[in-house]
Amino acid sequence: MTELLKAVEYRKETLIQQLISFGIYKKESHQLYELTLSEIELEYRKQIRMKQLKGER
Repeated sequence: MTELLKAVEYRKETLIQQLISFGIYKKESHQLYELTLSEIELEYRKQIRMKQLKGER
């Protein structure tokens, strides 16, 4: 596996674990593991914004 692919997979896994800790397991009808890194990052940023708006950490 190339270093870039390893880095992408690590980033993806890290964000998936964060989303799971927020109670997010799916996006629409797709499991998180089925999404691209870009889709996962978008969902993660969306969840962070929602938490900030609610005043959570």
